[in-house]
This record gives sequence, structure tokens and C-alpha cells, in this order.
Amino acid sequence: MAKISDVAALAGVSASAVSRVLSGDPSLRVSASTRERVIAAAKELAYVPNHAARSLRTSRSRTIALVVPDVNSAVFAELASGAEDEAASRGLAIVLARAERLTDGSDWLRRMLGEARIDGVILQLPDGPSTIDLESMAVGGTRIVVINSLDSGQFSTVVLDDAAGIRTAVEHLRAAGHTEIGLVGGHQDSATGRRREASFLAVIREAGLPVRNQWITDFGYSGAEGRAAMEVIAANGAIPTALVVANLNAALGVLATASTLGLRVPTDISIVALHDVWYADATWPPITTVRMPLSQLGATAVARLMDGDPTSITHDTVSSPEPVLVVRQSTDLPRQSRK
Repeated sequence: MAKISDVAALAGVSASAVSRVLSGDPSLRVSASTRERVIAAAKELAYVPNHAARSLRTSRSRTIALVVPDVNSAVFAELASGAEDEAASRGLAIVLARAERLTDGSDWLRRMLGEARIDGVILQLPDGPSTIDLESMAVGGTRIVVINSLDSGQFSTVVLDDAAGIRTAVEHLRAAGHTEIGLVGGHQDSATGRRREASFLAVIREAGLPVRNQWITDFGYSGAEGRAAMEVIAANGAIPTALVVANLNAALGVLATASTLGLRVPTDISIVALHDVWYADATWPPITTVRMPLSQLGATAVARLMDGDPTSITHDTVSSPEPVLVVRQSTDLPRQSRK
């Protein structure tokens, strides 16, 4: 079995340089050609790093935690897939956990860090009011990147381009002739809820369309909250001809309640939702969506966690690839055009 000294001899560098190149040490300053030479030598010799020994020497586990609100959600599955692919390319492992592990009174993170079982945390905050104390998490220099939640503050963040996603949804409806458009949004206690509502209002006003508060809800992103939103919008009298739903999970509730209320989709009301996963095509009618780059979000977060300067706070938006409209049968011409 090849040793690190064998790789160093073949690459013509020191053993410590080999170790730091292969571990992805962000503080290492070497030329691209040297880095490529080390990697090529390691591949030629089929060198396998001893991560257990390295962990004992450096107190680094080569493992990071990905903490999301719901590990069972297909939306988070795509995010986790992108993060895992990027982590694997760096020789890292990922521990997946629910955000409730970080709520007040939980010592899960403290134990994981204290036992050197994880080196950092990628965290998506739940929608709505949070009981997670971010400041206490940062004690001891814990590396934290907050994703798809905050877009400012004392922690590095990576978010989706919510404005572009909402604009794509609204422009699709406008192109079909809709002028009466509502929003089923997230909690105003959450950064995503605020960003998506602000983006919706900006696009609607820019287009010179009416803003009607009774057509805008902020209950949240779950199916149950989507149901509640549809009930409230319908109870207010005249309903819009179309709805932008800020999360596909909520759109399932909107679709179900519309049917219960005797509203035909898309004949009476069109629906377009943010995010695109398999069950968008498993409903009736299948739901028109805006596919957001969730996989790239996960990959970018891992890169930011591992490559970023721990003392520097950055706020990044994943704008490439751009949101993609996926047209299905839940959107059509407005009902007035059918008369």
C-alpha cells in the first residue's frame, strides 16, 4: 500500500504538502501545476489517505453536518444530493440531521463538536419563527454556513435567487393573459418568506397590475398551510385567476382545497409553484413549476464552508443555473378568456 512519502517522492514535494493538497487545506498556497502533480501522483499510486490517523493529528473529522428542516422532503433531497457530491469530491462525509436537533435545550451540536465528530455545519433554518440560537452555535469558532434562509448578518450565507424564481412564475402567468394574480407565501418571520413576497410585489407593480392584500397570504410552506391559504383567499369573495405558490409542498394543499371548494384547475384558477420535484408531475392536474438550482445550492454551501476564510463573512446568491419554467397542466388562459 502506498504511503504519503511515496506520493511526495513521485510528485517532488514534501509529505506535508501532499497531506495539505489532498485534504483541501484552504490556507495552502501552491501553484495549480503543483496541485495537479500531487493529485496525479496519488492516483498513479492508488494512494488512500488514512482519515482516522489524520483526524487524531489535526482534530478534524473530515465530516460536516447538513441540517435541514425536514429530511424526508424531496426538495431537501435534491439539496442534499448536491452537497454530498461536492463533499465526496473533497474526501468529506456528510451527517444529515433535522433542524429540531439545534433547538433550545439540545446539546447535539455541542457533543458532536466536542467529540471532534464534525468540522462544520451547513444549516437551513425552518420557515417561521426559529428557536435556534445561532450565536451560541458559533462559540468556539464553529464554521457555519446558513443556506436558503438568511441573506445577511454575522454568518456566511448562500441563498437561491428568489427574485428570479418569482419573476419567472409571474411572467409565465402574464404571458397567458393573467392580470389578477395572488401569492401563497411563506411566513414573514422567515427570510425566504419576506424575499419571495417582496419579489412578487415588485414584479406585480412593475407590470402595472393590481395588488390586492386579500390575495396574498403568509401562512407557510407546508401542505396544511397551503390548504389554509386557499380557504382564506376563497372566503374573501372574488378570487384571482392565478396563484403563485412560493413552495411546491404548499401547492399540494392549494390544489386539494381548490378541488374541495369546487374550483377547477386551471379552468377557474391557474397555479404555478416554486421548486420542481417528482410529485409535481404526480398530481392531477400536474403542477407547473419553477425549477430552482437546489443541487448547486448544496454544492456551493460545501465549497463556501471548506474554502472560505473562517474570519470573513460572505453572502452569496446562486444565480447560475437560472430558474427554469416547467409548464404542466395547472396553468392556462384566465377564466375570462374562456367566456
